[in-house]
Amino acid sequence: ARGVQHTAVRQAHRKHEPNFHDKYGNLVLLGGAAVFATVWTYVVTQLNIEWGFSPVGRITPKEWRE
Repeated sequence: ARGVQHTAVRQAHRKHEPNFHDKYGNLVLLGGAAVFATVWTYVVTQLNIEWGFSPVGRITPKEWRE
């Protein structure tokens, strides 16, 4: 148990070295958000997608053959 306490005390007084997430975390997050927004802006404005999902009024039944 003392070994665990010793390790905890040593780590508490150790200098914090920044890792990848400390250095680039916000930059990666902002870059991902920018790509996400760019792609969806393109999809919504440039592709000819009909966004109404209801088929009512667009589908006419075929004549029944006897």
